[in-house]
Amino acid sequence: MSELEIGQLAPDFELPTDSGTKVTLSGLKGKWVVVYFYPKADTSGCTNQAIAFTQHLEKFAQSGCEVIGISKDTIESHKKFKAKYDLGVTLASDFGTTISETYGVWVEKSMYGRNYLGLERTSFLIDPNQYIAHIWRKVKVQGHVEAVLTAVKALKS
Repeated sequence: MSELEIGQLAPDFELPTDSGTKVTLSGLKGKWVVVYFYPKADTSGCTNQAIAFTQHLEKFAQSGCEVIGISKDTIESHKKFKAKYDLGVTLASDFGTTISETYGVWVEKSMYGRNYLGLERTSFLIDPNQYIAHIWRKVKVQGHVEAVLTAVKALKS
């Protein structure tokens, strides 16, 4: 699939969440939505990112924005991760990587000379009409959540 771009209609999804319910992008129509893909729960970067989103969750809510974290971790893993760090964000499981592939974030990676498929840390800001308003690829965790919140506020005004 070709890489998603700003201005494109965001692909809909239906994924199970840590709360035992399913989340769909179409079910959030009318709201701003941050969909952030992260490689693996309980690793340092992913933990720091989830904590930062949780710390700013009220500010996102005040801007009419939902935040959903997606990884290929199981629901059970999400529940443990959420409980361990008292996370407030919704975590969805893309265990089969179908949605990650659709969003173009399931990519070939390399570590220590070994190539493998993995999830590239990427965030999408989706507008109330479900179009992609902003994309952050190969995210560096430090300062990222604040940059996303700034973009939400700027695009809303």
